[in-house]
Amino acid sequence: MYQRIEILENKTKLNMRILVILLSGLIGLTAAGQETNQSQPLSFDEALQKALLQNETLQQSVMHQREREHELKAARALRLPQISVAASYMMLSDDVSIDMTGVRDAITPLYGALSQFGNFSNVPNPDAATSGMMPVLPDNIGTTAVREQLKNGLLKIENTDWNTVLQQKNFGMVSTGVVWPLFTGGKINAANRAARLRVDESSLKERQKRGALYSELTQRYFGLALAYQVKEVREEVLNAMQMHLSDAEKLYEEGIVAKAELLHAQLYHAQSEREYKKAERDYKVINESLRNTLAEDEEIRFTPITSLFYLKEIESSDFFKQMARVDNPQLLEIASKQNLAKEGVHAERSSFMPTIAAMGNYNIVDYQLAHAMPDYMAGITLSWKIFGGGATHHKYKAARLVEDQVQHIYYKATRDIETGIEKYHQEIHLALEQLEELETAKKFAAEYYRIRHQAFLEGVATSTEVVDASLAVTKVKIEQLQAAYQYEVALAQMLELAGIPEQFNHYRNDINTIQLNQ
Repeated sequence: MYQRIEILENKTKLNMRILVILLSGLIGLTAAGQETNQSQPLSFDEALQKALLQNETLQQSVMHQREREHELKAARALRLPQISVAASYMMLSDDVSIDMTGVRDAITPLYGALSQFGNFSNVPNPDAATSGMMPVLPDNIGTTAVREQLKNGLLKIENTDWNTVLQQKNFGMVSTGVVWPLFTGGKINAANRAARLRVDESSLKERQKRGALYSELTQRYFGLALAYQVKEVREEVLNAMQMHLSDAEKLYEEGIVAKAELLHAQLYHAQSEREYKKAERDYKVINESLRNTLAEDEEIRFTPITSLFYLKEIESSDFFKQMARVDNPQLLEIASKQNLAKEGVHAERSSFMPTIAAMGNYNIVDYQLAHAMPDYMAGITLSWKIFGGGATHHKYKAARLVEDQVQHIYYKATRDIETGIEKYHQEIHLALEQLEELETAKKFAAEYYRIRHQAFLEGVATSTEVVDASLAVTKVKIEQLQAAYQYEVALAQMLELAGIPEQFNHYRNDINTIQLNQ
């Protein structure tokens, strides 16, 4: 009889626990449904596309590249003639004039004396009709004719203004000019090569920004995935502690366990609730970080749908170091700077050479400009600095030193990148070791919790033992998630250093990839 009553009580307890589990599951599903309505599911591929299209840092590097392209076009224009239009208006203190009265005073007495007293012979006959018969005028006729001409000349001399204004003090002009460089000692060629190198350098900077964006997005997206799954684990722990507390209350009421066991269950239920709230806050903070990377202005709560993952095997560190020597944009940029430094040497060397240019100028319209001024002029100019205090020589030496400095920077950057690849490669293998060990530990922890929980229901285990077993399961799950996250972050950063950040999706979608779903 007593045995039948005990069996009925055990069945009642079992039914109550099933009811609690169903109610907890229903509440969890309702909460999840509400969260889904308020959040936006987001895969890693979708996040990557958003970041590439919207991230301000990447867009800034794209604008910088376009700026360099326009600078290259400007450098090419240095080979073309430069045409300009200039307008000027001048005011002088006085008119520019020449005074010839001294010449007038010197020749007036001569003209006057000869026109009255001069005698002239052998004067040619100006008449064409009679010059054949009489080529020379008689002396009296010739003298009269010459004296008449001298009188007319004297009259002109006396009536002429011998103080002539060459240029009025107010004048202006509008002119167009052209300058066409013919030889610059290599300055224009060096400027064009340098501008082309700067375009390549800006493209490499854009690649660096893109690689850094891959790493940042990996950290924040999978950081959100980690926080989301940790939150779910904490929620499972909270539900388990709620069930454990319910069991402890019932067993205490039946006198099976002491009050200390009930207090212990209440204590860890409160602790699991705090941990769940903390996980929720961490999830919100990382969500904001991801929203910042995606340049989303709206208040969106993302739900990551791409799982954490890992590969059991990966290429050796030497493989990624070799890739870095070929594809790392930072090393390629430094190599571009080496070439740019060489062009700087060429540009400074050209300062020792002359500059030759064709030039011309044409006056389109003028105001009160002297009529003696020509309408246009054209020619070739040569400019050659013979001595400048040694500045040109020192600038050339400085350019050579810049070239040597860049060479040392390249060697140092190569070693730093290879060291970084080795570091991240070791972190990847460390994460893999932890994941393999934690996979086994998770099975042991789950079985240990099941045994302890069953023993507690049968009254042969304490609440402390059940809680410790539950916390062991939680600890293993979270450590596994964290190890997977560290694996992905290290992989993304290593691929960034290797110059192949876009290969991250190749590793993520590999057929041997293990998806870490909790």
